[in-house]
Order: sequence, then C-alpha cells, then structure tokens
Amino acid sequence: MATTAATRVAAVQMVSTPDIADNLATARRLVADAARQGAGLVLLPEYWPIMGRKETDKVGHAEEVGAGPIQETMAAMAREHGIWLVGGTLPVVAPVDGKVLNTMLVYAPDGTREARYDKIHLFSFRRGDEAYDEARTIVHGSEVRTVETPFGRIGLSVCYDLRFPELYRAMGDCSLIVMPAAFTYTTGRAHWEILLRARAVENQCYVLASAQGGIHPNGRRTWGHSMLVDPWGEVKAVLPEGEGVILGDLDPAEIQRVRESLPALQHRKL
Repeated sequence: MATTAATRVAAVQMVSTPDIADNLATARRLVADAARQGAGLVLLPEYWPIMGRKETDKVGHAEEVGAGPIQETMAAMAREHGIWLVGGTLPVVAPVDGKVLNTMLVYAPDGTREARYDKIHLFSFRRGDEAYDEARTIVHGSEVRTVETPFGRIGLSVCYDLRFPELYRAMGDCSLIVMPAAFTYTTGRAHWEILLRARAVENQCYVLASAQGGIHPNGRRTWGHSMLVDPWGEVKAVLPEGEGVILGDLDPAEIQRVRESLPALQHRKL
C-alpha cells in the first residue's frame, strides 16, 4: 500500500562518454549526492553507462540480464544508499546479432531487481546533416511496464516513448512516470518540456525526467533540462545543461487534490 507521506525524488543529469568506467564513477558520485540530500528514489538518464563514438559501440558492451559491471554498479548503489534506483537504460543482449535491447532496470533499496522495461518506441529523425535511426542497433520492446513501490505505482518509459500518450494510458493509475532520455538539442528545444508537462497533466501524476545534457565526445549535443513536473503541469525543478542533480517531493496529497478538483480521469469515455 502506498505511503501518504511525501517522498524526495531525484533525477541525475549526465554528459556520458564512450568510457564506461568514467560514466560509472560519475553516476556513483551523483547518486551519492542525491542520497545525501534525502532522495528515496533516484533516476539515471538514458544511455548513462555509454554514449559511444559510433552507434554500434554499445553492442560490444551489452550485458545479459543479471550479470555485468553496469548492473552490479546499479545494485550496489541502491543497496549502499538504501534507495529505489531507476537505472536509466543500459545495453542488454538481444536475440538479433549486431543489436541490443535498450533496457531500464529498477532496483529496490536492498539491491534486488524489481522491474525491467525494454524501450518500445525507437527514435528516428533526419534534418539536413543531423540523422538518427535507433532501429539500426536496437531491437524494440513490446511490454508496457510499471512497478509497485511504497510510494505508489511508477510507470516506466524511455525518451522517444514520450511522444506516444497511449503508452501511459495503458499503465493505469500511476503516482509517478519516469522518463530517462537523451533528447537531441534540436528536438528537445522544440518539444521536451511541452511533452513532459502534457503527460503530467493528462495522467494527473508526477513526471520525473532525467536527461543527457551537453556536448558529448561523439559530437552529439543533447538537450538536458532534467526536471520534475507536478500533476498540475508545473515544473518544480530543472537543470538546463551539464551534469548534476535535481530534487523535489512526490506528494500523494497533491495528486489527490488535483484529481478531486478536476476529475478528468473519471470522465474518460474511451
């Protein structure tokens, strides 16, 4: 049963590199900082363990679920700090040669893995010299996933998923939606905040977004702006660019106030 007390949550923003050891060290430092500030749940960004110089670099570092240095680090961080850790995404071995699954893993405070979500929607974008196609190296997932926690149900989603509101309706009643991402500077500047606030308003819950935010060694520039949005659609905390941590409170009473004053979820006909 979900607690009625407010819970401090945190989003970690990184500018990940091709060096996994460096990225693991950065994550450990920033997660520890969030825990020192009272976070009971910490979210890492998409691709936090590796942002390769080439899209194919992550294939060589894919882990089997349940084994590998990336997962060992996440479990250890959750256990050391006694937090719920939502592990952004890491590359997981896929059933297709030359590709990976872009996978989110959730760890409880004792370090046990509580949930897994494989990113469903794969990003594709082309404008001038800027082009991306995740399907070249990633196999899409197919299962909508949530996880039950002491502070309510959490809906799991990743980056490009943000553009598909039907995914969030399929999650049911959530207290929090998490959104680790590596939005490009171009698409992030245009749509990131609008979409995050829309998902919060539509679902009358908190949205916690953890982003990549800066210029990476591969030349890619990510938008950043990790943020916490409340059920009324107000941005409660934001970090525009660079590595760091944002924090805020997940307040069940605020969710209840919003849903009682504007019972839109009860008015749904479809």
